Amino acid sequence: MSRTVPDFTERLQTAAKAKQAQLEKIRAAAQASAPVSAEKQAALLETKNARQTRTAERKAANRIAAERKAAEQAAEKAKKAQAAAEALALKEAERISKLQAEAALQKEQKALRDSKYAARKARQK
Repeated sequence: MSRTVPDFTERLQTAAKAKQAQLEKIRAAAQASAPVSAEKQAALLETKNARQTRTAERKAANRIAAERKAAEQAAEKAKKAQAAAEALALKEAERISKLQAEAALQKEQKALRDSKYAARKARQK
């Protein structure tokens, strides 16, 4: 073969040298930017911690608001139940009063009938 066309091993060696050169270039750039990268990492970590703190505070506030709302709903439910019980008791008292009034009226009517009957019997004698 002619020397102008590289054979397979030469192409492999050239490719390996090119890869090695690229790696060295990347390593040099990484070492040069290491302090900046550390600062960025610290800033990212600080941001992450602040975000977690805000999230925890928001969750706590939401939990407290939910508990407050549940307590208000329970109080409202208890108030409605008490009002319903009072209304039921009032209805029952009215029913009993009505029954007593009807019983008194019936007793009065019976007494009137009995007195009329007694008067009629007394007239016949």
